[in-house]
Amino acid sequence: MAAASPRWESQACDEPAAARLAAAIGIPPIVARLLCQRGLDDPERASRFLNPSLDQLHDPMALAGMKTAVDRILAAVARKERIAIHGDYDVDGITSTVILRRALELLGGDVVHFIPERMRDGYGLQPAALERLHSEGVSLVVSVDCGIRGAEAARRARELGLDLIITDHHEPDAELPAALAVINPKRHDCTYPDKSLAGVGVALKVVQALCRATNHDSWLPGFVKVAAIGTLADVVPLVGENRIIAKIGLDLLSRGPHKIGLRSLLDVSGLTGKAIDSYHISFMLAPRVNAAGRMSTPDIATRLLLASDEALGGEARALAMQLDAENERRREEEATILAAARKIVQTDPDIGARSVLVVAGEDWHRGVIGIVASKLVDAFHRPAIVLSVDGAVAHGSCRSISRFDMLAALERSAHLLVRFGGHKQAAGLTMDAGRIRELRASVNAVADETLGPEDLMPRLRIDGDLLFRGISGDVAAGLAALAPFGAGNSRPVFAARGVEIIDGPRKLKERHLKMTLKQDGRIFRAIAWRAAERHDYLVDHRAAIDVAFSLEQNEFNGATYLELSLSDAKPSGGAQPLPIAPARA
Repeated sequence: MAAASPRWESQACDEPAAARLAAAIGIPPIVARLLCQRGLDDPERASRFLNPSLDQLHDPMALAGMKTAVDRILAAVARKERIAIHGDYDVDGITSTVILRRALELLGGDVVHFIPERMRDGYGLQPAALERLHSEGVSLVVSVDCGIRGAEAARRARELGLDLIITDHHEPDAELPAALAVINPKRHDCTYPDKSLAGVGVALKVVQALCRATNHDSWLPGFVKVAAIGTLADVVPLVGENRIIAKIGLDLLSRGPHKIGLRSLLDVSGLTGKAIDSYHISFMLAPRVNAAGRMSTPDIATRLLLASDEALGGEARALAMQLDAENERRREEEATILAAARKIVQTDPDIGARSVLVVAGEDWHRGVIGIVASKLVDAFHRPAIVLSVDGAVAHGSCRSISRFDMLAALERSAHLLVRFGGHKQAAGLTMDAGRIRELRASVNAVADETLGPEDLMPRLRIDGDLLFRGISGDVAAGLAALAPFGAGNSRPVFAARGVEIIDGPRKLKERHLKMTLKQDGRIFRAIAWRAAERHDYLVDHRAAIDVAFSLEQNEFNGATYLELSLSDAKPSGGAQPLPIAPARA
């Protein structure tokens, strides 16, 4: 079973509105067109999008529960109570823990942190962790990136006389946990205008409120650059406050200076001195931070990012190298499990022929099954649940496509699950291993009701046609102003028709293809990532192909040049497309 070729879907645009916007704010017409397609046809809104600033952040006190939380935290700081930050073991949770702990320490607080270990402690806010923190003299616990479904933990906190503040961004139950304060923009009674913050975004709002209350607004930029890492890693929509955090944070990460811990992480990731973009975070830096929680203990990454004393340079370097080694081990585990999972999908019709792929394996490493699920979705364009069976218990990670609400499917299957939680597109679960077949039937019954063949057809968004002669430095600069790209603000993809391959394609590292393309006398270099298997097909149709591409600015030997990153190609004239891996995000 192979992934289907994507259907090219050209995006409509109100051309007169785009022309008015281009004239109003002085931007290239193609950039104005892209803004209009993203619903930003108002000049003021478009300008704010192109030029985000920290003063565009909403008032943090507009979040339900924030005043109660800030008052209690500041009282605990003043009274020198011991405060614990309870995080989560992914990048979002680790960066959330780091920024809130550092803020409270700067305010003079007595602060510790606790991040559960995946294998030992399980996911989320648990009563046992609160009991442990209480026994260590903690009187106030602030959760970050977890706890919204921690009703049992909240009850135990009350029994212990432990004040609990929950900050989270996951979907809540109908009833909130009985904590002192619950801060989550997704609360049904919360009127906060931005509902799509990552967990670290919610933690940043707490930090923003604390800075404002103590007249330390100048501290905020230092926290934003760490928050950008978690925001980009958590694949939340890069609009609204998420865009502000990501864009400003990337600029601060590129410019420096940084504390020794962050500096060591950037160095081991090969990013020292580079202009850092969303691709660097998602595919180079975040995997190393994530590897700590996936393969060993998240405390490695947390300690590294908290390191601020230059005297800790040797220790920080050692921690960064340890993350690098854990990331390599993660890659090896992932490759092995992905190969096994793909084989199951391709050889077992009871699994591969269904709308939702539910695969399981004995002792698959729980730290990488989420990545494997994501790669199955990419390969087969179907929702996927990957389960690691450990004796009588199975732990699962779920990933979905845009047209299928995975969390709703799990809620319909709740009678089969011990616990579950997450988002519409990504979730986790624990269940009795003997009921996997029932789960497969249950989630596919939901899929059969809600998905049709069209929903399982991969699609490639084409923002518009762009002739080679329309590509210029001004256009490239205008497109760069739309960055960072990711969920909710995808990298623009254009179509060029009747293009000739005049050199190549040549294989690069046995995985990619490099070539030179020509249209109406204009020539550009192009690269097709992970497309080596399409070499012969492209050679056969080199005289006239249609290409879908993104425009990238690259540097070599101090010179900047434009290059096309191919998303797809098909012979001109409507023949079947030649699928190529997506351009980098």
